[in-house]
Amino acid sequence: MNNNGYIPQRAMSIYAHPDDQEFSIGGTLAKWARSGCEIISVIITSGDSGSNDPAKDGSYKKELAELREKEQLAANAILGIKETIFLRYPDGELEPTIELRKDLTRLIRRYKPEAVFAGNPEAWFYGDEYLNHPDHRAAARAACEAVFPSAGSRLMFADLLTEGYEPHDVKRLYIHGTDKVNTWVDISETLEVKIQALQQHVSQIDPNEVGKWMHEWAEEEAKGQEMKYAEAYKVMFLKKDEEKEEVEEEKAGT
Repeated sequence: MNNNGYIPQRAMSIYAHPDDQEFSIGGTLAKWARSGCEIISVIITSGDSGSNDPAKDGSYKKELAELREKEQLAANAILGIKETIFLRYPDGELEPTIELRKDLTRLIRRYKPEAVFAGNPEAWFYGDEYLNHPDHRAAARAACEAVFPSAGSRLMFADLLTEGYEPHDVKRLYIHGTDKVNTWVDISETLEVKIQALQQHVSQIDPNEVGKWMHEWAEEEAKGQEMKYAEAYKVMFLKKDEEKEEVEEEKAGT
């Protein structure tokens, strides 16, 4: 399904590190933000382990975390994201704990997004050159489990009720980085915005190289679709809405 008509009023992006969001779903976020969607960007760690400079030691972690948070804020401003939350879990040590799931559940209940973006909790290998970072899987698993069942289950994390956070049912969960794709978002008009946002993460990437990668990746994800550049997702339709019902009716009639 080419998912270009659907624009929620509010969405939440949940990723492990600064720059994960831009690498994966930046084009979709820019497109939605342009159309008036309010986006909350949740960054679980501040990326304080993201350096292999032999001149640096553990004392550099605080400075690096501050730098990477500034880079993320700059990237989000380009994408049109006005709300950024840093949970500041330790980079490189992330696990899908109950504590993390509860923190994410609290945020989902607080902001009540219609759609949530996350990585693929099952992803270990991409091609034959990239072994997926364990923080990515941990963040994805915690995000998925916060979306369901925790955010909508009233007596799960019952103390959140005393904090004033009532249950919330997310309508759609967008999983990026899977081969079980059912939805493509055309990012032809926002790919350059995605690249510009990614280029803000100068502590991690060569700004002159990422444009080539992003064009290649977006073109690959658009293969077989009537668009040049895309971001592809496995979308879980967790709560029926009118558009989903119309799609099912169209399929039934073909």
